[in-house]
Amino acid sequence: MQATAYTYDAESRSGQVLLDDGTPVPFDAGAFDAGGLRLLRPGQRVRIETEGEGSGLRITLVTLQTF
Repeated sequence: MQATAYTYDAESRSGQVLLDDGTPVPFDAGAFDAGGLRLLRPGQRVRIETEGEGSGLRITLVTLQTF
């Protein structure tokens, strides 16, 4: 699934992405670390993997979207 980086805190390695419908979804350090990233800037397109649905949706991986 694709999304857009919305917020990112380098100290905690957590933040939020916006799904294409505008829904913000938080991610934690575990999801960030799983993608092998060092930094994330708001506005970057990312690829995410999730589990659950609705209010239980959880991001398990955040990585840069490559074309």
